[in-house]
Amino acid sequence: MGVEIRESPVADEEFEAMKQFVHDYLAASVESEETGGRMRWYPWHSAEYRFNHILNVVDLATTIAEREGANPDVVRVAALFHDISKLEADQDVHAEEGARVAREYLTARGDFPESFVEEVCAAIRDHSYQGPLTDLPLETRCLVEADLLDKVGANGTALMLLRMGYEARTHMDASGMVARVLERGEDAVLRIESDTAESIAHERLKRVRWFREWLEGEVSEMSSPSDGAETRGRDAGLDTGADTTRNADTDD
Repeated sequence: MGVEIRESPVADEEFEAMKQFVHDYLAASVESEETGGRMRWYPWHSAEYRFNHILNVVDLATTIAEREGANPDVVRVAALFHDISKLEADQDVHAEEGARVAREYLTARGDFPESFVEEVCAAIRDHSYQGPLTDLPLETRCLVEADLLDKVGANGTALMLLRMGYEARTHMDASGMVARVLERGEDAVLRIESDTAESIAHERLKRVRWFREWLEGEVSEMSSPSDGAETRGRDAGLDTGADTTRNADTDD
């Protein structure tokens, strides 16, 4: 039995053109808003962060797809467009809007098979699905897992520490804030289905745990979550369900 050789429908130059389009679309979404846009005072709701997040997800999703037997072209194009409408649409409809933009682009600027366009748009549309990942096609699952993984590890830790300054916290709350990254990562592991994504998640969480231990070992009187940092976080609104903070946790 021979090995199937599947020709890629997306040339490298076409993918680079898509990347430029997504970058410019995000920048235009911010420039068109007189007030600075929804929650723009959090740095991860800027066009720069959003594009960086998208590129991270492209890399992660492609790696997962290649190792798990999914169609890597469908996955990487869906990953590239998955948050294109994040800065202009409400959270609960940004996936559908992203699928619409991707469909318009793929049908107008390339000669892609209709089945390819449908698979890409379906993955984008369903990437915010909150149910079991086993309900989803493999390509969509790869995208969702990659999206989860970018919120843990070094990237998630750096952003959470940056958030401290926006909330007028001191460095003494750092351990508790890093614990939030661990909590998010552990929740992600419970949802992940593929061996590849699970392996990446565990490696990232191991590093985050090490970083928290380093903080607590070298900073005098650094508060660990059990010493009250989480309580102070709840007092400040981190776990209260307040709109801005809840969105900051789940809407990135």
